[in-house]
Amino acid sequence: MANLKEIKRKIGSVKNTQKTTNAMKLVSSAKLKRTEELAKRSRVYAAKLTELIEEIAQKMQNSSAEGIDNVYFKDVPNPKVVDIVFITADKGLCGGFNSQTIKRVNQLIAKYKENDVKVRLRAVGRKGIDYFKFNNIELNDEVIGLSAAPDFKQAAALISEVATAYVSGETDKIVLVHNGYVNMITQEIKEDQILPIDTSKLELNKVSSSELEVEPDDDDTLLNALVKRYVEYTMYYSLIDSLAAEHSARMQAMDAATTNAKEMVKELTVKYNKARQESITTELIEIISGMESMK
Repeated sequence: MANLKEIKRKIGSVKNTQKTTNAMKLVSSAKLKRTEELAKRSRVYAAKLTELIEEIAQKMQNSSAEGIDNVYFKDVPNPKVVDIVFITADKGLCGGFNSQTIKRVNQLIAKYKENDVKVRLRAVGRKGIDYFKFNNIELNDEVIGLSAAPDFKQAAALISEVATAYVSGETDKIVLVHNGYVNMITQEIKEDQILPIDTSKLELNKVSSSELEVEPDDDDTLLNALVKRYVEYTMYYSLIDSLAAEHSARMQAMDAATTNAKEMVKELTVKYNKARQESITTELIEIISGMESMK
């Protein structure tokens, strides 16, 4: 009978876990819908901003034989210092969401160190911070809370500090790494070179249909302002994209946990019924044996 009680206790415990994981799945699903809508609106703004940068950069490229003479576009072939800004979640229970980002950051660190490049890490998200601290890897910046609730002002302040270091020559390249949202069941690691801007990803040879008129002397000033906003918004959008991916990953993880709990309840129920039948059979045998011995 003690065995029956233990199995029954396990069934109750697994059922409670099943309720919890199912509730977390529903919460993540609702949050994902809101974040996904925000990401869609943000993509439209980012696309328009990129178009403006492409147009101004194209005009500057066409007006100079040496190409674009702007600090934000000057690539350094052999960088000495690289800043890696990476985003992880503040919470777990989302499968391999955080570990994939951390793995990619470790790969970048190893690649740059092979070429004697100094890497400075700037972490957003508790999980990434905890991992690198545990492994005694220095972090130049730590931000908790921003990945769970993206805020443009905070995102702009964080990346502006790094951009200032780039303009002053303190760092040669800024790379942003995060696990991004693809769809409800897929996330992918995204690695973006924030600065200098990679001109190979810009369409600088297309025919412009815009009516934007800018004086040659104002090109550089306008481009600097646009790039500054572009960098800030890229950071903000990456936080939103990462949050959507986090909710998606957690929804999947909790769905899998709920399914596993259902299967475990079935297995334990079968085990309980078998144990109960064995107990009843044993009792019957004992009663029959007692009656036989009394004859």
